[in-house]
Amino acid sequence: MSPIPATHSPVSALSPLDGRYAARLAPLRPLMSEQGFMHRRVQVEIAWFIALSDAGLAEFKPLSAGARTYLLGLVKHFSEADALAIKEIEKTTNHDVKAVEYWIKSKFDARPELEAAAEFVHFACTSEDINNTSHALQLKAARDTVMLPALDGIVVKLREMAHAYADVPLLSRTHGQTASPTTVGKEIANVVVRLAAAREKIAGVKLLAKMNGAVGNYNAHLSAWPDVDWEAFARKVVETPEPLGLGVTFQPYSIQIEPHDYMAELFDALARTNTILIDWSRDVWGYVSLGYFKQRLKAGEIGSSTMPHKVNPIDFENAEGNLGLANALLRHLSEKLPVSRWQRDLTDSTVLRNMGVALGYTLLAYHSLATGLNKLELNTEAIEADLDAAWEVLAEPIQTVMRRYGVQGAYEKLKEVTRGKTVRAEDLHGLIRSLAIPDAEKDRLLAMTPGSYTGKAAELARRS
Repeated sequence: MSPIPATHSPVSALSPLDGRYAARLAPLRPLMSEQGFMHRRVQVEIAWFIALSDAGLAEFKPLSAGARTYLLGLVKHFSEADALAIKEIEKTTNHDVKAVEYWIKSKFDARPELEAAAEFVHFACTSEDINNTSHALQLKAARDTVMLPALDGIVVKLREMAHAYADVPLLSRTHGQTASPTTVGKEIANVVVRLAAAREKIAGVKLLAKMNGAVGNYNAHLSAWPDVDWEAFARKVVETPEPLGLGVTFQPYSIQIEPHDYMAELFDALARTNTILIDWSRDVWGYVSLGYFKQRLKAGEIGSSTMPHKVNPIDFENAEGNLGLANALLRHLSEKLPVSRWQRDLTDSTVLRNMGVALGYTLLAYHSLATGLNKLELNTEAIEADLDAAWEVLAEPIQTVMRRYGVQGAYEKLKEVTRGKTVRAEDLHGLIRSLAIPDAEKDRLLAMTPGSYTGKAAELARRS
């Protein structure tokens, strides 16, 4: 087997997330990488340790201000070198959480106050008390500081487009066929409203953590101090805001692992959002294909190795592909993680290490979408030409007005004139003039064009 090189190059990375696309994912890497996981483990261990010193235990007096500052500094200044030091310890322990415990204890050297209390590091904890809380902290940071801001950027851009193009008529296509006109802004507003609702689902998921021992019953805690309310103590550590606590929601019931139902909820919410964006990516790809949108050119870019004229909608294609990859992972995570044999099996462990991969493909897609949206320019000439060639769409308002005035067989008469035919304005105008309806209604219908038949589309677009 070939040795792993000491320094990885982007071209030798197995995953494109750490290769070709590494720079785009820089904001996520410190949070969802193994280093990010270790950082959170250290944070949890330190928060638990400090809280124990304040629990009124005769054997563990409250820590001095200096000791607290030092301990919180281990969290605040946690570095790649620290992560590598923990990995070095793990070579001996063959246990990642124990390696974190030993690393923290090693930082107590020559500090008598901390050395005397060293056995309270990881006191009464199972590894999962540390891991599940760390995962919650990772997801909290990734969701709130990276994923939601990136999604919000797309929503803001789409809302701007919806308002800017609220009045621009657009020929609809249902089943791929011409249909009642809308406006460009209204079709974008549809996406904005869907995304806004989906975004609230993501933001609204409560991130849970448990600190209740090996099988969720505080067995070890109570064996040492039977009179302490360990559930209340654990809740306080979990729900107290950072940095002294963890700032997430307490999970009172669990087996050895937190049940991961909240993770499934979060990943499902992300996947639903991604599905909306797949839908939009395909639609805007189609609008580019129809010529409704042009793409701003960038000096030096090439659209084809043989066809110099091409300006490909690659950003939306990349987004669609990466959203699909993300959803495959997100759906596996949401289906697998809530399932564990009896009080614990280890099938979740390796799967959880891929949360960052799922978020990485999602973030990569958001980046591509934002890039693509910022290249778009509306081509009103192409839009107007399509509308002017689709007078058949006015069959709907004509037959609806005919129905209002009791004209028998309204639908059938319009079907005879329009279905499967090339319809001209004069064809419809001849029919309108022959109708037994008030002259004012005839004049209104005669003045109508495909571009003016857009209903409340503009109002709805501006309201989004």
